[in-house]
Amino acid sequence: MKNQTIITADDHPLLLKGLNDFLLEKKFNVIGSGNNGQEAYNLIVKEKPDIAILDIQMPYMTGLDVAKECKLNNIKTKIILITFHKEKVLFQKANELNIFGYILKEFAIEEIETCIESATNGVPYFSPKIKDLLGINPYKDSYLNNLTPSEKKILKLIAKDKTNKEIASLLFISYRTVEKHRSNIISKLNLERKTNSLLIWAKDNTDKLL
Repeated sequence: MKNQTIITADDHPLLLKGLNDFLLEKKFNVIGSGNNGQEAYNLIVKEKPDIAILDIQMPYMTGLDVAKECKLNNIKTKIILITFHKEKVLFQKANELNIFGYILKEFAIEEIETCIESATNGVPYFSPKIKDLLGINPYKDSYLNNLTPSEKKILKLIAKDKTNKEIASLLFISYRTVEKHRSNIISKLNLERKTNSLLIWAKDNTDKLL
């Protein structure tokens, strides 16, 4: 996880320095920083970092603008947004852009390591604090609704550490059918096809599968 290349951007110098100092102290590989959205986007294009940690509200380009440009141009950098703002509309816009993290600034230091680890494993991380404040669940409202009843059953069994063979036996379907369902679930949940990414997501979101 610590080998992931990271760039940061915030138009508040003290907040940017605090974030960078914390990440460097924790031995993260910070390779650049920007003071506005345009600098952040230029860094992403030039350095192609694994992760970009961006303030939402910045001059020239907002964090959302940067995320949108990355999506449009098929840039693989994973965007993590940090913000003081608690508006539901901003959160929904961020969620639509397939970002990999959304955390509040007042909790950034205590959550950023977890967020980076989750993003590295291909699993988006949305701060429980922001979800509690807004009373929303991005997966329940969007991604999970895309799953079929069969896929939801399989996801529940994955969360219980069942293997493909065990799931096939329990649901009276073939091993190959389970594999196909798993592949579809990963696509629908917008997860990366990395080892255990689906298992990690299922365990982290067990309560949403009830």
